[in-house]
Amino acid sequence: MITMQIYGTSRSRSLRVLWLAQELGLAFEHIPLDWQQCGQDAAYLALNPAGTIPALVDGDFVLAESLAINAYLARRDGRLWPQGEQDEACFWQWTLWASSSLEAPYLQWASQALWLPEAKRDAGQLAQACQALQRPLARLNVALQDRDYLLGSAFSVADLNVAGVINGLRRFDFTHYPAVADWLQRCLTRPAYLAAARLP
Repeated sequence: MITMQIYGTSRSRSLRVLWLAQELGLAFEHIPLDWQQCGQDAAYLALNPAGTIPALVDGDFVLAESLAINAYLARRDGRLWPQGEQDEACFWQWTLWASSSLEAPYLQWASQALWLPEAKRDAGQLAQACQALQRPLARLNVALQDRDYLLGSAFSVADLNVAGVINGLRRFDFTHYPAVADWLQRCLTRPAYLAAARLP
C-alpha cells in the first residue's frame, strides 16, 4: 500500500522532490497540483496552510519546502545522504547557499531568458541577472574544479538540491564556468532526473 504522496507539478520546485524520489526508487502517489491551484484548493490548504508546493505526506507526517523534504527523504534512506559530520555540514552549506544566494538571480535570469514571451523580455534586466549570477557561479566553479560532485566523487543529495535550483540554466553561456557546465550536465542527464521531468 502506497502511503507517500508528493504534491506539485514537475514544472515547479516540486521537481526537486520528484527527482529524489526517483533516485531512491520510492513508491509514491504523485498529485500534480500547480502553483495556481495550491493556494485555492481547500483540501490542500488543510495539509499545507502556506498554500505552496511541494508538500510531502508520509503516513501521518506532512512536510513542506522542497529542500527540507529532500533532506528528510535522503537522510531516512541513507544512500544519497552525506557520510560523516563534515560532509553533512557541507551538504547544509550548499543547500542553504543555493536557496539564499543562487536561486534569486537564477529566477531573474530564467524569467527573462526562458519564461516570458519574447515581446515582454527586457535586455537590461537579463544583463543584470547575468551579472548577479557571476559570483555564485564562480564559487561553484571553484568548488567543482577538482571533483566530479560537490562532496567528492559520488553524486549526493547536495548535488541534487543545488542542480535542482538551477536546472533551467543549461541554456546559459558557461564559457567562464566549465566545471559547472560539466557537473550540471552529469546531474541533469541522470535517468532519475529525466523520469521526474517527464511527470506532469
